Amino acid sequence: MHLGIDIGGTKTDAVVVDASGAVLARDRRPSGRGADAVVAAALESARAACADAGLTPGEVTVGIGTPGTVIDGIVSHAVNLRVDRMDLAGEFAAGWGARPEVDNDVNVAALGAWTLAGDGADRSMAYLNLGTGLAAGLVLGGRVWRGARGAAGEIGHISVDPAGPVGADGLPGGLETYASGSGLALQWGVDGATGRDVVEAAASGDARAREICERAYYGLASCVRVLVLTLDVDEVVIGGGMTAWGAELMDGATRILDAWAGASPFLASLELAARMRALDIDVPVAAVGAAMLGGGRG
Repeated sequence: MHLGIDIGGTKTDAVVVDASGAVLARDRRPSGRGADAVVAAALESARAACADAGLTPGEVTVGIGTPGTVIDGIVSHAVNLRVDRMDLAGEFAAGWGARPEVDNDVNVAALGAWTLAGDGADRSMAYLNLGTGLAAGLVLGGRVWRGARGAAGEIGHISVDPAGPVGADGLPGGLETYASGSGLALQWGVDGATGRDVVEAAASGDARAREICERAYYGLASCVRVLVLTLDVDEVVIGGGMTAWGAELMDGATRILDAWAGASPFLASLELAARMRALDIDVPVAAVGAAMLGGGRG
């Protein structure tokens, strides 16, 4: 059996799964802030999930997904967790009794989405996470592709319009500015507002909010186009909190992809819209992927 822990900015989600990725037990609780509290919440959630499954720590492998940069189990720059640097693998092992495998949360979510798709080892996938930020995890040949310096999939920094709105990274027209929750809020410019507030304002008829949402559709369509043209993945799976927007987001992106296909026979041949699908927001893909990572996949 495999235990996977997804440490998020607001929640820690632990699951016990079998070899196919089927969830046998699950525990969710608020994430801690600061290294000690983050580890404590992860250990508590892990113990609760194992207890629900009737298993002891020695009967499961362990994998963890976390925000930030991860090298050899050490996490850096996990801003939402108030962590500059911590040895997550070592500190968790001290309380658990075995060392976990640790990776970036988007990478493990990609592995989880690929596992749950169950389409075979040769199928390639890009998992596009539209949340507070925007990034993709890549599974090629059944393995997570991280790149030479761990930056593979960081497409949020790709600019699609040099005259577009300036993002938090100081660059104009970035995909993260166009199609992430923080990007929508940044364009809206109202203190304390969220991406959801922008979507609700657009639904109420606010013209500027509608323009921002149109840019989000364009941003999502551009992400799919970039990922397919760069890697020719079989599928681009859309996950993250922005998928709570529902069909409107996917329909808007599809409209733009179809328009590009109508103008370009080459893009039409790639069937970009047909290669994009949204995940069920309630499926714990990151926790499942962390479990698979701990079990030796990825």
